[in-house]
Amino acid sequence: MIAAIIAQIFISLGFIFALLGHLGVIVFPDVYTRLQASSTCATTSVISFFIAAMVDSGFSVITGKIVVISAFFIVSSPVSAHIVARYAWSRGIMPWRRRRQ
Repeated sequence: MIAAIIAQIFISLGFIFALLGHLGVIVFPDVYTRLQASSTCATTSVISFFIAAMVDSGFSVITGKIVVISAFFIVSSPVSAHIVARYAWSRGIMPWRRRRQ
C-alpha cells in the first residue's frame, strides 16, 4: 500500500518535470536555454519514473536492471546535451542576450 503511494508520487513528479521541460523548449529563446531545459527536465523525469518502477517492483532482479539503466542514462544524457551545444557553438549560433534599452 505505501509502496504504491510512493510510486504514484514519483510518477507524478516525473510527469511534472517532463511537462516543465516541454514548456521550456517552447518558451525559451535560443538553442542553449532550450537545451538546458530539455536535458535537465528529461533526466529528472526519467529518473523519477525509474525510481517509481523500482519502488513498485520491490527488491528483485528488475530493480538491478533499472539501476544499471539509470546509471547509463545519468551519464549519457549530459554528454549528449554537451555534444549538441558544442555543435551549435561550432556552427556560430550565439547565445541569446537581452537587449539594453
